[in-house]
Amino acid sequence: MNPLDARLLSVFDEVFKSRSVSRTAETLNMGQPAVSIALGKLREQFGDPLFVRTAGGMEPTPLAESLIESVREALQALDRVLGQRTEFDPRESSRCFRICMTDISQLVIMPGLWRRLREVAPRIQIEVLPLSPDTSDLLESGRADLAIGFIPQLEAGFYQQALFRQHYVCMVSADHPRISDGLTPEQFEAEEHALVSTQGTGHLIVDQELARQGIRRRVALRIPNFVGVAFFIEQTELLLTIPKRLGEVLAGRGRFRCFPVPYPLPEYSVRQHWHERFHNDPANRWLRGLVADLMCEAGSV
Repeated sequence: MNPLDARLLSVFDEVFKSRSVSRTAETLNMGQPAVSIALGKLREQFGDPLFVRTAGGMEPTPLAESLIESVREALQALDRVLGQRTEFDPRESSRCFRICMTDISQLVIMPGLWRRLREVAPRIQIEVLPLSPDTSDLLESGRADLAIGFIPQLEAGFYQQALFRQHYVCMVSADHPRISDGLTPEQFEAEEHALVSTQGTGHLIVDQELARQGIRRRVALRIPNFVGVAFFIEQTELLLTIPKRLGEVLAGRGRFRCFPVPYPLPEYSVRQHWHERFHNDPANRWLRGLVADLMCEAGSV
């Protein structure tokens, strides 16, 4: 290949990461026909389909799997030798960023982030993905740009930045027959609780700390996420322990009250995480800075 064909290697790398011609076009600011032409040239060069369309996307062939590390090494070497990095212009870019986050972060962070994006990057798109056991693989492969939440399992190979501190409150219906002016330890243990178990939150901290203090919760209902849970609570006599920031967002939007948890619980940090492969990527760096600045302006950090 001659030096002008470095763009083809970038297309190879992006298709391998995203498993999608359309997403590759968005990321590289190319038209889909141009990506298809580049793939055609790559296939002719290597005498192999390289990527085959399946129900799950453009899956690499065994030859493509064997080439990917060499392709990435070549791109990194070119970047070092030429001293060039693709500039990222948020006002002109139509890139789709993919952010893994909890349903709480969708309520607490996304509205403000979306307003800011419309001001400074009106063509940018966002795809929100749930936090899951696959989040680390998504970040490493580039199929996700950021993960936001309490994710202590993201350690080796990942950078992180604290966005804000979080602690818990108890939510009860405004019409609760036994809890009106405050919540006592005796009431906390006597009443039935709803428990939300979801990836990327600090609910395990609550469970572990209550167990350490010998405090028992009468869990009557387990649900997988926080979406709509407040409006369920207002119609029952259940208690729900939730992050304070979620309580602040929901304040005034239903008939419920929030009280301090009547036991000491540790705080935890909500962080944004990204893989070291994309630490110096201009677009990823811009997105991280935007999120951090937004939280700082809100007095969160």
